[in-house]
Amino acid sequence: MRHHPEIEGLSPGYFALVMGTGIVSIGLHEVGASAASSVLLVIAALAYVVLWVLYVWRAIAYPHAVQRDLRNPETAFAYFTIVAATDVLAVRLVLVGLVAVAVPLVVVGAALWFVFGYLLPWQVLMTRDGGRILARTNGTWFIWAVASQSLAVAMTVIHPHVSTGQAWVGILAVLSWSVGVALYGGVGVLVLLRIVHYGITPREFEPPYWVAMGAMAIAVVAGSNIVAMGSTPMVDATRALIAGTVAVFWSFCLWLVPVLVGAGFWRHVVHRVPLVYVPTLWSIVFPVGMFAVASLNLGRVDRLPLVESLGKVALGIALLVWAVVLVAMLRHVALATWRGRGAVEHPAA
Repeated sequence: MRHHPEIEGLSPGYFALVMGTGIVSIGLHEVGASAASSVLLVIAALAYVVLWVLYVWRAIAYPHAVQRDLRNPETAFAYFTIVAATDVLAVRLVLVGLVAVAVPLVVVGAALWFVFGYLLPWQVLMTRDGGRILARTNGTWFIWAVASQSLAVAMTVIHPHVSTGQAWVGILAVLSWSVGVALYGGVGVLVLLRIVHYGITPREFEPPYWVAMGAMAIAVVAGSNIVAMGSTPMVDATRALIAGTVAVFWSFCLWLVPVLVGAGFWRHVVHRVPLVYVPTLWSIVFPVGMFAVASLNLGRVDRLPLVESLGKVALGIALLVWAVVLVAMLRHVALATWRGRGAVEHPAA
């Protein structure tokens, strides 16, 4: 069987492509840019299908590579992008009335969240590859919290369209939001301890650290949606508590933006780490888009025009970042395909 190094080395976090494209599409829909939003929805849906094909192919053809990723603290939690991408796509489909497609996707996302939520930490902590875990903790761990919050958002969106079991939808929305907040706090402590104890070099400060902001931003969206949900026992019991956290979480997101931008300057300008395409660049697109949507939601719900205006500016930046990363990815794929074809046509003697 022919060896495909590009499939064997496929990044575990490539579903961030769907996450980033989907959230920018949602943001464009929120500001009335329907045509552009629809284009990004199509791209997100196509990418979702293609990535599933590639991931299944990799799991069948290169199971040892998948197992290696699952036991590696630096890569295992990136698989949570599958959960978040599924939920983000489902939310976007609900906005265009494709509820019949969105609901099964949410069910898949919930099932994957439960399975991955126990399997991936077990693989990393109990069947690890032997290296020190704390020294290898990185920004991808925050995707665990993002996956939980994405399920909360999806539950709030499908809630009005579910005729039976609305109480259970409310329970799962609050449960996944609460777990996401707790995970964010725990992961934040671990990442901070890693930096304090082992330091971090400019080359190690990779794009997934931006997820620290995106994970908090999606908690804002999920919390706002829960507060606006219809009445269920669990939602009614926690509505006031969750409402009190939303503005605080958004403020922390805003505070993180200069920190992350400054760290990028330190990495690429001060220490001249080359800015080249890597799949993890999609981990920047999603947080910026998520912050934009969080700002739009908070600004409208709490009647804060300044926050809403900031969300529109952030959305423009997110669209620009998305376009730049997309072009870089297409160029990377084209060059890799060209080199692969050349290797086949002119094999080494």
